[in-house]
Amino acid sequence: MKKMLWVIFMMSTGTSFTSPIFPLYQEQYQLSSLQITILFAMYAIFLLPSLLIVSSRGSAWGLKRVLRASILLSIIATLLFMASQQAWLVYGARLLEGIAYGCFTGTAVAFLLKQTSKEKSANAILLSGMAVSFGFGLGPALAGLIIQYLQLMPLRAPFWLLTVMLLSAGISLETLQDEELQARKERRRSAPASISLGVSNDIKPHFWSFSALPVFTLFTLNGTVLSLIPSFVKNVIHTSNLAVSGLLILLLMGGGTMMQMLPWFKHPVVRLRIGIALLACGAWLVVLSGKSESISLMWIGVLVQALGSGWTFQMSLRLAGELPNVSQRPKVISTYYFAGYIGFIVPIVGVGLLSRLFDLYVSLIVLNVLASLLVLFMLGYSVGFARYYATRNRTHALAEGLPSKAGSQVLQS
Repeated sequence: MKKMLWVIFMMSTGTSFTSPIFPLYQEQYQLSSLQITILFAMYAIFLLPSLLIVSSRGSAWGLKRVLRASILLSIIATLLFMASQQAWLVYGARLLEGIAYGCFTGTAVAFLLKQTSKEKSANAILLSGMAVSFGFGLGPALAGLIIQYLQLMPLRAPFWLLTVMLLSAGISLETLQDEELQARKERRRSAPASISLGVSNDIKPHFWSFSALPVFTLFTLNGTVLSLIPSFVKNVIHTSNLAVSGLLILLLMGGGTMMQMLPWFKHPVVRLRIGIALLACGAWLVVLSGKSESISLMWIGVLVQALGSGWTFQMSLRLAGELPNVSQRPKVISTYYFAGYIGFIVPIVGVGLLSRLFDLYVSLIVLNVLASLLVLFMLGYSVGFARYYATRNRTHALAEGLPSKAGSQVLQS
């Protein structure tokens, strides 16, 4: 399990690695704000169909084979970034990044579960989520520090480190046991799986309302803040230090991972309620700090949003793993990430469209209002979901021959 978690961590670090380098690309290739927005969005646009297709067909193709191809694509994208002399090569590298991580996301979880015993599967899912969120934060921090302080080929040197990290992921993957050859042959002989989201009707309303919707809102609000950080660093902190942007992203994403270790409010429903509420509060504080140019308010907002992000991601991912039966779990978790990355596109498209009618600040206010309405819906839905979740836990406890109260405590711990 540890080796596969390392693979997930390294790949996740690579996905956000280029964020602090975008201003340099804009200056180097004289890109407009629209062109930078497209460059930022291409990743998610190509990730989504890749995730949907591979989550449905990955098992038939061979999970390890798909993961190997994903890492190889990531390395090719990194080399393309490193060798780029024209803007179209950067766009091509960004496209390959999206395809690579789209193929990797759901497949990695499925392969991780195959490497893990049934008793440890829930813990493996939660650890994979921590690896993803901390990797998202660490990548920009490393790139920003290299650019700012190494002072050596800023458009090339960061990718030297990233190449080594991705190679370590590939080596770790190759040390893991492959799937059984006979099982793979049987899957190939069977009819190909249809391309679908794969959420069964019995869990569909609960999954979409209290697992997928929280991660959608999380990615939307975090995406909004991440898009603001470069301008906040320039206009609020009044510094051109590129490392600061990366460190702020590390605080938001990596800090959220650390917050998951806090022992408060262990019940999943209660923890998720508080997480999504804090997420919304933090996003409002960050946006307001940009208007008031308050450094203190910005740091407080990022910390509050980091806490909310950590708990929201942790508990919504846990529910995505708990609600389906074992055979459906990998595909449902892929659907969970699919919902999240749709949310990642929202601030890019939303701010772009709204800014045609309003200024940037008003556009962000509108997005935050809409996200806050989603938060209110989820808080209201959580009342009925709490009853469903308690009944479900009692039923599972009785099926396993445990006292209902004890079984409930086991499933909630």
